[in-house]
Amino acid sequence: MPEAPPTDEGWFVLHDFRTVDWDAWRDAPAHERERAIEEGVAHLRTHEAVEDAEEGASAVFSVLGHKADLLVVHLRPTLDDLSRAERQFEQTALAAFTEQPTSYVSVTEVSGYVSQDYFEGNEDEIDAGLRNYIEGKLKPDIPEDQYVAFYPMSKRRGEEYNWYDLSFEERAEMMSDHGDTGREYAGKIKQVIASSVGFDDFEWGVTLFAEDPVEMKNIVYDMRFDDASSKYGEFGQFYVGRRFPPADLGAYLEGEAVPTAGNDSPHGEHGGAHGEAHGHAHGDSAHHGGEGGHHGHGGGSAHGDAPHGEDGDEESGDIRGELEDLNIYAGQPHGEDVYATVLYSEADTAELFEEVEGLRGNFEHYGTHVKTAVYEANERDRSAVVSIWDTASAAETAAGFLSELPGIVSRAGEESGFGTMGMFYTVKSDYREEFVEKFGTVGGLLEEMDGHRDTDLMVNVEDEDDMFIASQWDAREDAMAFFRSDEFRDTVQWGRDVLADRPRHVFLA
Repeated sequence: MPEAPPTDEGWFVLHDFRTVDWDAWRDAPAHERERAIEEGVAHLRTHEAVEDAEEGASAVFSVLGHKADLLVVHLRPTLDDLSRAERQFEQTALAAFTEQPTSYVSVTEVSGYVSQDYFEGNEDEIDAGLRNYIEGKLKPDIPEDQYVAFYPMSKRRGEEYNWYDLSFEERAEMMSDHGDTGREYAGKIKQVIASSVGFDDFEWGVTLFAEDPVEMKNIVYDMRFDDASSKYGEFGQFYVGRRFPPADLGAYLEGEAVPTAGNDSPHGEHGGAHGEAHGHAHGDSAHHGGEGGHHGHGGGSAHGDAPHGEDGDEESGDIRGELEDLNIYAGQPHGEDVYATVLYSEADTAELFEEVEGLRGNFEHYGTHVKTAVYEANERDRSAVVSIWDTASAAETAAGFLSELPGIVSRAGEESGFGTMGMFYTVKSDYREEFVEKFGTVGGLLEEMDGHRDTDLMVNVEDEDDMFIASQWDAREDAMAFFRSDEFRDTVQWGRDVLADRPRHVFLA
């Protein structure tokens, strides 16, 4: 009997499709339409702000075609939460003008394809990136992208091709190939895949998000040629639409373009959710979506004893002020705060760079992208991938794709202790060797400091004058003791002559 991988479930998902009775809407008195809009907006706002439950996410989309007019997506911790949200909509005046032609119920999940250690309780064997990926799979946010596509799917159980007769190894290999196709759309497509086995007519519900709707068509088309789909995939109806904020409900019902000019953000007035980054696949994938994958999405500040704490940015700001008071901190990277994702890899640097170059091409389609580069440690066999963005949520999204890179072993900000990663330097070319030698001297001093763990000088493989210094300490006060030392003060003064500009600071997403 083929092995059935174990699963763990997270949030429940409702795709609530609605059609509008346009004849009734046109014939209704103005005051009835106004009341319907007012109550509809209030309902959608309340649920998009998740005021009805302890946690979750919601969004509303316009739907093209005859199958539906509106789609409201809810993710909540319990089925009761979804039931209440659905019934509360029916209490609004707007509901009198709508019908529910269909809906879809599912639950987010991870499976044994992701990590056997997770299901066997071997927490010490699971790295931080994988733990965060699992958490993101179980409790996903709704991505920021404007366009959405939804479809249900199952694995075929025919006489010739029966997915469930295959061995675990055969399924894993096909889904790995399927995931390779999905990786080509990193930065273009995000997704939420949830299991509907026992809950609805198909086995999974797939929701795709993109800034360019054509990319949703492209990825589904390309994946049809993988064996996992061509031989074993069964698909239901497809739906496509565009997100708009609740405040634009009236404009939508009046036939205007939404989002309106005043609400052209897909988040609406509540700022939306931070999207999780996932490659695209179906079912039990060993690398993407479905039942598998390994995306890191945890966060942290550039400094701080508790990198996952809610006060991380505030603590980073406090340290920025202390360094400025000591006249050793020198400003922000681009004249404003930006956010960085930094992952460390032990893969061959050339191989790593080739992979990063492909991802970077996709990242550059987004206006919030500032820079993505590979840095190689000067004295140790590891590299760092640094991706800098204008917003924390964009950097967080990038982290999901970057964690798929070869040889990833950790993510800055997730280590224990106190990390001071966040200082970038541009060295004058004539002084590069001198800067490296000076770092060696400082490194020797650091090794004698109480609470110091390790420090790396990382050099951009495309621009050897672009560097950053990553340090790890037992505690914040240990690092601050070094910053206050005469030796460090002398080094900073010397650096003013050899740097092309002032050191730059970033927050970790």
